[in-house]
Amino acid sequence: MSREDVVALCCAPLAAPTLTDAEIDAAAALFKALADPHRVRILHLLATSSEPVCVCELTAPLGLAQPTVSHHLKKLVAVGLLEREQRGTWAYFSLNREALDRLAALADLRGALP
Repeated sequence: MSREDVVALCCAPLAAPTLTDAEIDAAAALFKALADPHRVRILHLLATSSEPVCVCELTAPLGLAQPTVSHHLKKLVAVGLLEREQRGTWAYFSLNREALDRLAALADLRGALP
């Protein structure tokens, strides 16, 4: 499933009357990507930045080597939560605000409660 498929399918909140198998798979992919504490920390760091952040700026706050940080970033880009911009030899990352809004709607279970 491509990143665009995951982002497009992840629009229906859990409280929706029915979810298709594709929507369920897309939601599971998003939650799987967020199951790692380093990836949650990456989202938090990017949420506090007003500009795209270079991978080299994330290694120290995360306490991880650059290849490991790149691996986590790749997973977050693959599910559509981050956007990647190439600037010369460096990659810069920012939040995909629309995907985060859909994730928030997906995780909002209040409408499903009696």
